[in-house]
Amino acid sequence: MMADTLAEWRSQGPTPDLWVFGYASLVWRPEFDAAEQRLARVHGYHRCLQMWSRVNRGTPERPGLVFALMSGGSCTGLALRVPHTQVEALFPTLWAREMPNPVYDPKWLHCQTAQGPVQALAFTLSRRSPNYTGTLDDERYRDIFTHCRGRYGSTLDYARQTLHGLRAHGIEDHALERLLRLAPPEAAD
Repeated sequence: MMADTLAEWRSQGPTPDLWVFGYASLVWRPEFDAAEQRLARVHGYHRCLQMWSRVNRGTPERPGLVFALMSGGSCTGLALRVPHTQVEALFPTLWAREMPNPVYDPKWLHCQTAQGPVQALAFTLSRRSPNYTGTLDDERYRDIFTHCRGRYGSTLDYARQTLHGLRAHGIEDHALERLLRLAPPEAAD
């Protein structure tokens, strides 16, 4: 899949820069230096906390959650530009971070930015994926926020960091704010 995605990038022209759409942790912890970042809006996909995490934010016995970009609605995030001269070196690291298991469906999405449109690589999730949670009720979110931790910390900490990262860029996410109000007050990370 990585080779196919790189081939799609190369087919965009002789020296295209790579744009990556960040909608959650890529906003607040990209782990690479973007030459440029732009506020970007994608139509046809939305950010949601509906993907099981059995390692990073939970365990196999008590899965936590991470964000997914799923079809429907729209999403504001960041378009991060990687200069074409750095793409080949960066791509394996980016891929290892986002695709340690082939969970996401990499897609090229049309992003609207104030400086003009860009085609950006985004890591999306299908509703057919076994990692898609389906609809969770408030009690389940409350339980997950209270108890689920993985190798990189808790689901609650991840959700809070994402909200703070989005706000730092002037992005509001009212659905995430509502979910975080479900966390018990004593569930501090």
